Amino acid sequence: MNFRFTALYIALIVAVNYAFSVVPLVELPGGTQWPPVALLVGFVFVVRDFAQREIGHKVLLAMIVGVVISYYMADPFVAVASAAAFLLSELADWAVYTFTKRPLSERIIYSSLVGAPIDSAVFLGLLGFASPLGIALMSVSKLAGALIVWWMVRRREQREMVSA
Repeated sequence: MNFRFTALYIALIVAVNYAFSVVPLVELPGGTQWPPVALLVGFVFVVRDFAQREIGHKVLLAMIVGVVISYYMADPFVAVASAAAFLLSELADWAVYTFTKRPLSERIIYSSLVGAPIDSAVFLGLLGFASPLGIALMSVSKLAGALIVWWMVRRREQREMVSA
């Protein structure tokens, strides 16, 4: 069995948490602090969907592995905030992905639309940087990655329907 997306998922969790620990925040208009690393997080949600295709519901164990490694490799405070945000958002993302029974492209976009705002609100809230603008920007940046992958998968699905 191939575990490349599962390994990538774990690595992305660790990499993003580490980056949140070392990349400085950017000040937005109105004094809002925003982590530019948030631009990368959308891909974590999408890679989770592909990892779930590889290992099914065990993807939740992969999330735990990524968070535990993050605790030791990143700032523990960031890792704990990330763990809480990942737990809630990834469970929501997982539930939407699992129970919608829609084509892959739709599950990717629906699960990201649900998971990204939850993750943003919880993570920024626990770090003390929650603001409506910050949560919106972080959510939109996460959804940008999901939209790119959704578009690519949707095109592939449409090609497969035409050739079938």
